[in-house]
Amino acid sequence: MPLSWNEIKSRAMAFSRQWADAADEKQQSIPFWIDFFEVFGITNRRVASFEHAVKKHGGGQGYVDLFWPGQMLVEQKSRGKPLEPAFDQAMGYFPGIAERDLPHTLVVCDFARFRVIDLDTRREITFALADLHKHVRWFGFIAGYKTQEIRPQDPVNIKAAERMGRLHDALKASGYGQFGSAPERAGHALEVLLVRLLFCLFADDTAIFPAQGFRAFIEERTAPDGHDTGPLLAQLFQVLNTPPERRSALLDEQLAAFPYINGRLFEEPLPIADFDAATREALLDACALDWAGISPAIFGSLFQSIMDAQARRNLGAHYTSEENILKLIKPLFLDGLRAEFERVRHQRNRLFDFHKKLRTLSFLDPACGCGNFLVISYRELRLLELDVLRAAAELQGQSGQRSIDVHSLIGVNVDQFHGIEIEEFPAQIAQVALWLVDHQMNLRVGEEFGQYFARIPLVTSPHIVHGNALTLDWAAVLPPARCSHVLGNPPFVGHQWRSRQQMDDMARIWGGEGRFGRLDYVACWYRRTVEYLQGNLAASAALVSTNSICQGEQVATLWGWMLANGTHIHFAHRTFAWSNEARGKAAVHCVIIGFGLQDLPGKVIYEYDDIKGPAHAVPAANINPYLVDAPNVLLPSRTDTPPGLPQLKKGSQPTDGGHLIFTTAEKDDFLAREPLAAQWMRPYIGGEELINGNGRWCLWLKGIPPAQLRAMPLVLQRVQAVAEARRRSPTKSVREFAAQPTLFTQDRQPDAPYLAIPEVSSETRHFIPIGFLGPDVIASNKLQIAVGATRFHFGVLSSTMHNAWMRVVAGRLESRYSYSPSVYNNFPWPFCTLDSKQKVPPAQVQKAQAAIEAAAQAVLDARAAFPGSTLADLYDPLTMPPALLRAHQKLDAAVDRAYQLAGGPKSYSGDAERVAFLFTLYQRITSLLPVQTTPPKKPRRRGAGLAAGGAGVDAV
Repeated sequence: MPLSWNEIKSRAMAFSRQWADAADEKQQSIPFWIDFFEVFGITNRRVASFEHAVKKHGGGQGYVDLFWPGQMLVEQKSRGKPLEPAFDQAMGYFPGIAERDLPHTLVVCDFARFRVIDLDTRREITFALADLHKHVRWFGFIAGYKTQEIRPQDPVNIKAAERMGRLHDALKASGYGQFGSAPERAGHALEVLLVRLLFCLFADDTAIFPAQGFRAFIEERTAPDGHDTGPLLAQLFQVLNTPPERRSALLDEQLAAFPYINGRLFEEPLPIADFDAATREALLDACALDWAGISPAIFGSLFQSIMDAQARRNLGAHYTSEENILKLIKPLFLDGLRAEFERVRHQRNRLFDFHKKLRTLSFLDPACGCGNFLVISYRELRLLELDVLRAAAELQGQSGQRSIDVHSLIGVNVDQFHGIEIEEFPAQIAQVALWLVDHQMNLRVGEEFGQYFARIPLVTSPHIVHGNALTLDWAAVLPPARCSHVLGNPPFVGHQWRSRQQMDDMARIWGGEGRFGRLDYVACWYRRTVEYLQGNLAASAALVSTNSICQGEQVATLWGWMLANGTHIHFAHRTFAWSNEARGKAAVHCVIIGFGLQDLPGKVIYEYDDIKGPAHAVPAANINPYLVDAPNVLLPSRTDTPPGLPQLKKGSQPTDGGHLIFTTAEKDDFLAREPLAAQWMRPYIGGEELINGNGRWCLWLKGIPPAQLRAMPLVLQRVQAVAEARRRSPTKSVREFAAQPTLFTQDRQPDAPYLAIPEVSSETRHFIPIGFLGPDVIASNKLQIAVGATRFHFGVLSSTMHNAWMRVVAGRLESRYSYSPSVYNNFPWPFCTLDSKQKVPPAQVQKAQAAIEAAAQAVLDARAAFPGSTLADLYDPLTMPPALLRAHQKLDAAVDRAYQLAGGPKSYSGDAERVAFLFTLYQRITSLLPVQTTPPKKPRRRGAGLAAGGAGVDAV
């Protein structure tokens, strides 16, 4: 166990007095440095060597005065000799030192003076021998105090995982764990062995083991060819699992120096691994890293990825960054605890009660993976406890009491953290990661108060259960009455990507109704969490989710159940990019939702102007399932078009195997060979073509006389290919349509001009680009079309008001907006709630409507001024013409004035206010409507009061 700082300082002062007159390098250097190490409690001669031979820069032979591989190099001179040449001499040794042995600290000394350089940070200091006691913390690593900043993006995390990856590959190639095991357990032994080695590497650099004890054991006790490395490791593991009083009296001294670890980490018997020279070198390379600086919060995920060669090529792509974890835990519990601490920090009794409260908190992550959320939560709780101890020390100092005993006061422990993980290896990593961060925090406490503090042997353990969280009883892992917070990042899997087991999980949790099958897999954890919280209404939860559960058709299905079972949303991060800074980074568009079964004040929505940018907190009176400050409204998948509005429907679908569709080049080539087909060739427009102008064409053979068809053999070949493709379809209705190969399987083509809305549009645009098309342009099924739409409808749908609504309620395809008739049918149009009680003169309505029409025409005119530009060009925020932008601003003003007639404000600070108003308006509208239940088989118009006021508007 390392000495306390007070003891080290006392020894340093005695050392300075003892060696005050030392001057001769040759005679006194070795005893000087032996005594120096004893200042820090190191008497083992194994840690460093004197007169270590190396090749100097240029090829000559040199001798390092003192060398501790991977830690420290010392160049000693006689008293009065200049230190600068000694520094240059020391640096000249570095080319001859193996990379894994390069030191992090360089010392040059002439007995009277020390010059110390931290080669990692480039910090340095020069001080006199008499002042050694003032600067002993520069040598804290000798005693075992190695507190350093744990940086999640530090390249050492990637490097460490890569070195473990090489070791993993070498052991796997040897067949370790593959023979004599059941197939499902084939990789188990290798996984456990790697977890044990991870712990040993970390222990070597953090004073759990004697200084560099594990590395010295491998280097000194195992043969260079590696033949005895496996058996000696097995012996070491047995020692680590044996209390000192039960160890053999004849146990080797070097092995006996290792502590008893416990915690069941070294309990399971493992097959003895076979090493060769290369495998032993891979292990020593891993030993050479400074594992004290590893971030357990991310290293677990990196470590897991080494088990898969494909995943390792993209190493670091899927770990969860600390920044994103803090987005969840700060509003869930950390901000509240920090605020409470600030209120009580100067009051002894209340501070004592607050400290006791920290020990009572319990956390459950029901999809914990490698434990990232639990590790960061534990670390932050320990940092808060450290602040409590500082405050307690200050209060004691004010009252004249002696310093606090941290050994007895540290209360927060890993047994407050519980997790469920379906895969065994990540579950093991999660447990070890919590132990690692526990020890890092213990080192930090020791550094702070000068009292080494460690929890070895491991008496308490985190409760990580290997199993399926959707079949396990969570109460058996942590009784809900003891749970404070549920948190985590359950898996995101859309309905089309689920495995058979995941489909069974969905059916078990949600039942067999088809609408539940459309939910994202993560919705299972929401339901299980709410059911679990029924046992403790005071507990709260926060989960990371795909943003799809707050958009489109999933909202009513999931949140209808959640709200009916008493759920209240306490805070929410709206859509942002869940990414990290590692190589091959992966980004998903996510939300974070904090919720519980109590309605709490102080609700907050975290808004993102840019999904990759910072969030800004916005207070909210209520957070609804669409994550806006508005009433708890659930929009149905409304199929009925409100009265007075043109129906919105999909375009036509060919289901033709591609044989009726042409690019422009293909069309030109086809017509050159079959010129009679020109009168049957039509422009074919989907969302891509509407926005980007990439022309496609189709054979539109509706009504073609048989004689004309026979006169075009190439067209006839295409028709025959359509019939064959349809006959091969697994869908019965498509096979039946093989009898009509000249027709699209779904013909919704209008015979009049229509408004076209792309089904999918980029999230980077402020407006969905929409436009009017003629009846000769065939709309594909990737367009939503409205026949009979006017400039009024175009203007409202092109406004910021409608686009703000769309951004909240539309579904998403990846991050892009997916526009459906439900967005349109549920939208609260202007004038839709006006009745006789509001006493708005019809003339005002007509004036507002005319203003929208005029502004809409101005937008169309502004577009027409750039005939060579596509809608993608015109609506790209970077290239949008100023004239078009001004036209849209005038259109927004006209639409906003129309909504003022329904009680809307004169201005809006942003989309959030617009959507909040629209939800309130929607609630007012639907209070006049019957609830839409199961969609009728035949289209019917239902509900008065949603009229858009478009009757009598001239068509464009």
